[in-house]
Amino acid sequence: MPVSPDQGTTAGGTTVTITGTNLDGVTAVHFGSRPSTSFTGVSPSLVTALSPPGTGVVGVTVTTPGGISNPEPFFYIDAPLIFSVSPAAGQFEGGNSVTITGRNLATASAVNFGSNAGTTTSVSDTEITVTVPTASSVGTVAITVVTAGGSADGIGYSYFANPVLTALEPASGPVSGGNIVTITGTDLSSAQQVVFGPDAIERGGPNALFTVVSDTAIAAVAPPNPAGAADVIVDTPGGAFSLPGGYTYLTGPSI
Repeated sequence: MPVSPDQGTTAGGTTVTITGTNLDGVTAVHFGSRPSTSFTGVSPSLVTALSPPGTGVVGVTVTTPGGISNPEPFFYIDAPLIFSVSPAAGQFEGGNSVTITGRNLATASAVNFGSNAGTTTSVSDTEITVTVPTASSVGTVAITVVTAGGSADGIGYSYFANPVLTALEPASGPVSGGNIVTITGTDLSSAQQVVFGPDAIERGGPNALFTVVSDTAIAAVAPPNPAGAADVIVDTPGGAFSLPGGYTYLTGPSI
């Protein structure tokens, strides 16, 4: 007498399909010692029932005028809890991997970011790794984890637009650095790092001290660098954008 699904939330309310033989005239369905709150005899081989609240593993039985069936196991699953997500922000296009920590997560069947489903890559009782889906819009959405024990939410994930750099003013300065450079563009308010250096993206370069002035402007202190053209890169949760060779370091005069 198979039971499907064979697991559900401790709060009850899971619709269970029971298949077998001689099930016509059903008068009761029990989950352990507790009666189903609602059941329907669909046919002599099929009964549907709503699970009552419960815990642990119980036997599901069907009662008919002919007697009580053999028990089939049903597993009550504790409701999930989610504690954190790391990282908690990323680019609008998604595609990055995040880790969700919590409890009772082993039966996770879906992880949603707002109305969009993520792609789960690994699951344990305390941790889920998931690939973030593309956003419907820029902003913060709720993460919802769905398990056999129910669903959990309450943690937000923030989507950021990709930054764009349009100009530097001034676009050159001394190799000793120290001058203030205004970086203009769009979606710069969440800047995490500003780098000046040869091939900044590929090989790295010195970080600049900076202040976010607005969503369209950053004031950065140019760090020391060798003479020549330098890439300038602004890194945000929405991604990184560079102006290749956008800033020129100049050697000071001598007489």
